[in-house]
Amino acid sequence: MKKTILQGIALMFTITLMAQEKPNILIIHTDDLGYHDLSFTGSQLYDTPNIDALAKEAVSFSNAYSSYPRCTPSRYGMMTGTYPVNEDKGYLGGLDADKNFIKQFEKAGYYTFYVGKWHLGDKESAPMGFGYDYSYAAGEAGGISTRFYPFNKNENAIGDKAPVLNVKEDGKPGDYVSDLLTTKTLDIIKNKPKNEPFLGVLAFYAVHTPIEAKKEDIARNKQQLKTMSFEGPDYIKEGSGRHKMHQDDPVYAGMVENVDENVGRILKFLKDSNIDRNTIIVFSSDHGGLSNDGSKRERHLATSNNPLRAGKGWLYEGGIRVPLLIKWEGQLKPHQDDASIVLGMDVFPTLLDLALSQKVTGIDGQSYKKVLEGKETWEDRTVFWHSNKARPESTGDPKTSAVRSGDYKLLQFKDHVELYDVKKDISESHDLSQEEPKKAKDMLKTLRDWKNAYLVPEKMDMWRNHAKEEKAKEKKAKNIKG
Repeated sequence: MKKTILQGIALMFTITLMAQEKPNILIIHTDDLGYHDLSFTGSQLYDTPNIDALAKEAVSFSNAYSSYPRCTPSRYGMMTGTYPVNEDKGYLGGLDADKNFIKQFEKAGYYTFYVGKWHLGDKESAPMGFGYDYSYAAGEAGGISTRFYPFNKNENAIGDKAPVLNVKEDGKPGDYVSDLLTTKTLDIIKNKPKNEPFLGVLAFYAVHTPIEAKKEDIARNKQQLKTMSFEGPDYIKEGSGRHKMHQDDPVYAGMVENVDENVGRILKFLKDSNIDRNTIIVFSSDHGGLSNDGSKRERHLATSNNPLRAGKGWLYEGGIRVPLLIKWEGQLKPHQDDASIVLGMDVFPTLLDLALSQKVTGIDGQSYKKVLEGKETWEDRTVFWHSNKARPESTGDPKTSAVRSGDYKLLQFKDHVELYDVKKDISESHDLSQEEPKKAKDMLKTLRDWKNAYLVPEKMDMWRNHAKEEKAKEKKAKNIKG
């Protein structure tokens, strides 16, 4: 009898495995989190034991970059696997189905969901319009009014300032929004259709402004700061504003540590649910930390990206270098990749290749599956950025384009270029453009050739053209009705 029961249990376990051979995928995406905002990457104030533990079990990249130094285009680049050559949203709703990664996963039987910051449009460009089966707290909003219940201050705002969906209805006094989003993510995974693998995104609104943390987290970090000292000035001049030099804000530290606590909740849940071994986990950020202000005012700066130069909005390393961890227990051997150059637009091509051995053609992003497996290194890769809409008043940055090829990186400003060996000079403090003029000339040509190919109206004005078409339709409809 006992043998029969054990055989039955074994059979049920085998059937379950057969029913879901494909791995689950969970992307944990942070907002404005800098490369050095984690204790395993060097922070002395921000304590992130759960993310540190994840890093030990994952492939961790030292040369991972966002595709843009600001939120919306960076996220557009990740969702589409393409270079975001303009700061406008792009038009996700106009993407061909065969280039839509979410639809490819759904064809393969995945249940897909998106929780948190979207900031990429509405209607057909909203998460469910784009192809996700379910979305929560995801809309046009670029941020949240306050991290504490009731979360939204202006319920009548529209567009980028629109209220974050759902959270007020599900929250209660005292709730903190990152906790609420994590709880919702876990509930979705618990209640998803049985035997269907899931692909989910948890996109925290943290650690973007407003800089607000729980009282106990602030108090703890204030105590820790009493034991710390900092050398040198608090700020230095950068562009038309200042660059923050020290990580010394106890409130921001509390925000980072709350993200870490919620990552710990997720990891524990996956393990307790016995699905951790069959779940690919990706942890990253959309760009560098907010460390710079501009000419308009001295704003509250959240963090310092030192030793990286500058921060959010800039194409120096502090604005685009991000943490990137990818874990798949038993399939990917944990290690630190200090050589390969990867971008946010590579994430979905890589996941599609890892999980389904499929590829999407006609895009810019590439699958680094072989890099994850230790079969290749991408140290000689050439990648590009173009930041056309400067924000000298808010983050101090001018219009800039950049190319990294191997160890070298060239930045093109309006009236000059700068060249750095970022392997030897991570702080981009020693401009080599005069010492190595041939290298600078060759890289500038490479950058100009790329810009000539990419900076065309069809690509740069996609969202604007769509908006004009929609307004024309609305006007025509009103005239007909009238």
